[in-house]
Amino acid sequence: MKKVALSVLGGRVLLFRKSPLLLFLLCLCVLTHLCIAHDKHIAHTDPPVISYLNKVMSPTIEQNYCSPVGQIKDACCDFQSVENMQRVILGKIQALVKTKFFRYYKLNLWQKCPFWNDDGLCMNEDCSVETIEESLLPKEWTQGALSAVRISPAGMTFQPFKVCTYKDQDFCLVEDQSDKNAAYVNLLDNPERFTGYSGMSASRVWGAIYNENCFDIVHKMTEGCQKCSNMLDPATNPLIIAEKMQQKAKEINPTSDHKPEDSEELDQFLSHLSEAAGVEEENEEMCLEKRVYYRLISGLHTSISLHICDEWFNQTSGEWGPNLECFVDRIGSHPERLENIYFTYALVLRAVAKAGIFLDGYQFKTGDPSEGQSIKAMVNDLINDASSCPTTFDEKTMFQGPDAKSLKLEFRDHFRNVSRIMDCVGCEKCRLWGKIQTTGLGTALKVLFSYEERQLNNPNLLQRSEIVALFNTLNRLSESLHAIQRFREMYLKQDQNIEAEVEVETEAETDVSCKEREYEDVLIVFLFLFLLLLHQINTNKKLSLVASKVKDGVWKTLSFIHPTCVNILSLFKQWGFPVPIYMEKIISSFE
Repeated sequence: MKKVALSVLGGRVLLFRKSPLLLFLLCLCVLTHLCIAHDKHIAHTDPPVISYLNKVMSPTIEQNYCSPVGQIKDACCDFQSVENMQRVILGKIQALVKTKFFRYYKLNLWQKCPFWNDDGLCMNEDCSVETIEESLLPKEWTQGALSAVRISPAGMTFQPFKVCTYKDQDFCLVEDQSDKNAAYVNLLDNPERFTGYSGMSASRVWGAIYNENCFDIVHKMTEGCQKCSNMLDPATNPLIIAEKMQQKAKEINPTSDHKPEDSEELDQFLSHLSEAAGVEEENEEMCLEKRVYYRLISGLHTSISLHICDEWFNQTSGEWGPNLECFVDRIGSHPERLENIYFTYALVLRAVAKAGIFLDGYQFKTGDPSEGQSIKAMVNDLINDASSCPTTFDEKTMFQGPDAKSLKLEFRDHFRNVSRIMDCVGCEKCRLWGKIQTTGLGTALKVLFSYEERQLNNPNLLQRSEIVALFNTLNRLSESLHAIQRFREMYLKQDQNIEAEVEVETEAETDVSCKEREYEDVLIVFLFLFLLLLHQINTNKKLSLVASKVKDGVWKTLSFIHPTCVNILSLFKQWGFPVPIYMEKIISSFE
């Protein structure tokens, strides 16, 4: 084997006898190639895998979820205008809702759910609500004052002061302030935050809202959103139920039509047929009114989710604070939800500006006339700011078609149902803020769509509870937009930390890689110098004589470096470097 190896080695090295510089040039080219390949290896190192959070929050042209830009759909303003206005009034609305008039709200938290038997009550301590004794409140708000009788100006007959559940102009269920089961709540002592309320009870509430009170357009408004199906409950979706029933019938008897066996199944069959008959209408363009309705519901849902994420209880530290992961999962990864909360804010801001005519003559009674005047000045200042910006929403474009009257009634009745569904929420604190914010939105709709501006000077237009709900809803929406900006800053800070960590890791990896490459380069240079030495031995008789005497040492040296030579040849082939045939034969001959 040794003779064969030396013979091959001698024969191949003789190829360079006529050109002793050829081997040197080859070595030079190889070393140059190694330098270039080394630089490319460092420059083209694959970057770290981009996290899901980075994809969601990074401000890019195609995907700018955290910093939306452009026109808000179905509104009269853009995102930047809304954020600018929110910054102007945030401090003012926050100060206003802390005043005595706006921080107390009366409602019945123990109404029975009118749609199903609610057995999903939250037993968590954070779900409970603290009430306040009426004796601590102004006399104008007490049960005695609210249940007083009036004398008819037409005669001396006494008539009780009656409160109707609904007025034609109402878009929501307004709390009966004379209800003996109602109680006052200090909203500052019962902030909207994470309570742990979730599961089937919460899903059933939102399922009833989206599936049964959203004009059946949820699937159209969330088209293209891969993570929006969690708003729909397949167990209560009539279209999904119908599809399953039809599929089951086909499996039982694929050759004949399925016939209902009893009156209940017949009713279900006819109901599903009526649902299927409306499928053709899905291809028609959705009207403005239905889009506005859905955006309001989605904006309310998004705002509530934002408050939960912003006031999250960390069970590890025992502290309350913002949860960025919660925000990304519930809001940040859904650009349509972000847009809808901006839309809802724009609509409510327009309602507050329009209500300024009514509020200009309203008396904010708190038991202290000077305090009432101070609150009135704060309200007027906020309304002036809201009115100073261009119109954020044009209510005059709504309900103008041939079906305007019936569509408006359907719009109103759907929202009334949503306000009643709030009595099905199993968490007291969630029910409290759900009722306040649905009442606030209902009041905004009432101001925008039930009255012309010339009719707003009626002193009995709105009840105190509606005014309190309207401004507290504006405050919650304002704080939601502020929370979005806070989460944006949290992400940017976290992103900078991630980039710094990645840079440190990359530098460390580069140092290790450089050392490994330098070691490989030394071995390669050694190999070619060794081959060059063999070439010189072959061409120089004196060196050949010496080499013949130390051939055993040469053989041992070749055997020692053989594994390294094999690895280097493998590297050459990976890099696409043309390996001379003689070099492969020389190295393979020692195997």
